[in-house]
Order: sequence, then structure tokens, then C-alpha cells
Amino acid sequence: MNQDIIISPIISEKSMLDAAKGKFTFRVTRRADKLVIKKAVEETFKVNVLSVATVTTKGRLSRTGTRRVEVTKQPKKKAIVTLKAGQKIALFDTAT
Repeated sequence: MNQDIIISPIISEKSMLDAAKGKFTFRVTRRADKLVIKKAVEETFKVNVLSVATVTTKGRLSRTGTRRVEVTKQPKKKAIVTLKAGQKIALFDTAT
């Protein structure tokens, strides 16, 4: 069930800076609420979650094709998860 909630980690410059501070960013399903996201992260990665913040982005218009047809992209939801001090998730490991 956790695979249905957490779609993928978001690896970007900002999310990697936040990962050093103990905040990890994931793309999640739009129907997931904060409690479900917290439970999924705790079960999947065996960590203690302090808080969850969610952001839903609006679906944008995109023009495509030779006739420049307007297509609306799907809205997306991401969750920023704050972990207990000293814990981290291996997916966001910056040590190389």
C-alpha cells in the first residue's frame, strides 16, 4: 500500500539542500492526506516523522502539436517530510 502513496522522491537542488537539514521531499498521490503520508514514510524507510507539509500544484496549460492544441497537464502533489534529528533517508544521501 505504501507504494501507492509515495510515487517518487524529488531530487533537485533545493530538495538536496533541505535533505541536509532533515527535510525530505516526495511526490505523492493527490488523494493522500498528511496522516497517510506520515504512516507510509515511517513504514517504508523505518524513520520517525515529526511533521508533514503538503503542496498541490495546479495543472498548467500546454500547447502541443502542429495545430497548437491546448492540453491541460495533471495537477501534482508533493510532501515535505521532517524527520527526527539524526535520522535520514538513504535515497537522499549526498556523500560521494
